[in-house]
Formats: sequence, C-alpha cells, structure tokens
Amino acid sequence: MKSIFLDTGFIIALELKNDQYHKIANKLWMNILKKHRFFITPSYIFDEIVTFFNSCGHHSNAVKIGNILLNNPSIQFIQVDEILFNEGWKFFQKHSDKTYSLTDCISFAIMKKEKINSALTFDKHFTQAGFVKLPK
Repeated sequence: MKSIFLDTGFIIALELKNDQYHKIANKLWMNILKKHRFFITPSYIFDEIVTFFNSCGHHSNAVKIGNILLNNPSIQFIQVDEILFNEGWKFFQKHSDKTYSLTDCISFAIMKKEKINSALTFDKHFTQAGFVKLPK
C-alpha cells in the first residue's frame, strides 16, 4: 500500500479546534484512516509542529502531540541526513520563482525518493511542485 506524506499544517489543523481548516482536516483524516494506514513525514516537520505549539505557549500540548506522533506505528519518520538536506537545498536553489521553504524542498525530495505522490497538506506549494494535495 502506498504511503501518504503528512505536512505540518495538516497536523496543526487536526489538533487546533479553532484552526480554519480543522473541520476539513478532521473529516478527511477519519475517511483516510478507514482506507489508508501508512504515512511518512520528515524529522523537520516534527520539529515545526512541536515548535509551533511550544511557541504559542502550549508546551504540554507540544509534548503530547510529539509523543503521539512518535509512538504512532502508522507514521514513519524520515531522518533528514546530509544527502536529503543537499537534495532539498539543490531544489530550493533551482526555484527562485517560488516561495518554497527549505523544509518544503526537503519534503519534495523525500516524496520523490519514496515515490509518494499525495500529501495531506493545505500548502499550495505541494501542487506547484507536481504533487497531489489532499484535500484538493
């Protein structure tokens, strides 16, 4: 079964009831869990998520969400090593016409390497890079 990429904004939307995308993310998550069980995300996304909650003054939520993600057997974490970092950096340098973050570019490198074409995200950059954004 193919994996789906998990992006920062999607996980934040799942966790924050007042997020503009919370209802959409929650509904999609429930539907995807019925059919799909394998997700991939890099250590950089994990960092963004726990940093976001901690910077909002929610350290205990950052720890709770971090532990839920780390202990979920359906989520495979990809550690960003020197090779992935350099692939992402090359992609970043080639796309001066886009506002991709370096984390986006590393995510795209992982998706290409793992042959993943779909991402749970609200970030238009995934579509710009040629991937399927869920929700559409």
